[in-house]
Amino acid sequence: MSTADAKHRGRIGIDLGGTKIEGAVLQPDGSLAHRRRVPTPRDDYDATLAAIGRLVPWLAAQTPCLDTLGIGTPGAISPFDGRLRNANSVWLNGRTLEADLAALLQRPVQSANDADCFALSEATDGAAAGAASVFGVIIGTGTGGGIVVHGRLQQGPNAIAGEWGHNPLPWPAPDELPGPACWCGRRGCIETFCSGPGLAADFAAASGRRLDAVAIAAAAAGGDADAEAALQRHEDRLARALASVVNLLDPEVIVLGGGLSQIERLYASLPALVRRHIFSDGLATRIVAPRFGDSSGVRGAAMLWGRG
Repeated sequence: MSTADAKHRGRIGIDLGGTKIEGAVLQPDGSLAHRRRVPTPRDDYDATLAAIGRLVPWLAAQTPCLDTLGIGTPGAISPFDGRLRNANSVWLNGRTLEADLAALLQRPVQSANDADCFALSEATDGAAAGAASVFGVIIGTGTGGGIVVHGRLQQGPNAIAGEWGHNPLPWPAPDELPGPACWCGRRGCIETFCSGPGLAADFAAASGRRLDAVAIAAAAAGGDADAEAALQRHEDRLARALASVVNLLDPEVIVLGGGLSQIERLYASLPALVRRHIFSDGLATRIVAPRFGDSSGVRGAAMLWGRG
């Protein structure tokens, strides 16, 4: 295939989530076509492969596409043995996902962590387009991150660049120690505090009531004192966690993604809270909402093979 021909073909991306698998074709103009979502066969690796194996040929049949596949995954492929690791979709761990998909679909496959794909999408032509350095954050069911510098995704020699969610919560108060148990085997990880389930657990412990993160935000907006207190604790913890990233990477832009990124008050409250904890006399880093929302994952997956 000529270079000119390739520039007029779409790229297939897959976002492999814990509850859904989304596929789409990224067109040369940056738009998405033929988006389709199917349920993820939980706890069944072979059925997960089969679901992707049906979805990719369907997408390829809809429009001219390159014979490649980009896939965003929970966790990442180990550079040491080629197996997926660190996925909270635990039935994928220890599996040779990239190689198995390449064999099944008879096409080259590249994969990256789902937060990496989100960051790549938003840094390329999204909310952080034009920035020299970008930290893309996922705050949803889990807490992850991706780093893009001068347009290039940084994955690192250990394939864990951006995995801030499994660092300990910075500057913990006495009542935050030792911290909740994390599925990774440690305690007090940022993910256990700043994810949606972390916010819900904190609210339940303080109020005796059970609401999910979306309902907590709505209740706070409606004047519920317990919900407002929980959101303030969440903002403070998230600010401390982001400040540690600013101190280390000093990114131009931080883009928030995942379900909790839809809490609009975060964008007004976080800058002043982050500034309290950074080793600087000001905060020039912008903290912004994503341009492409939950489409960024599948867009970034397709972008793993480069753009038109």
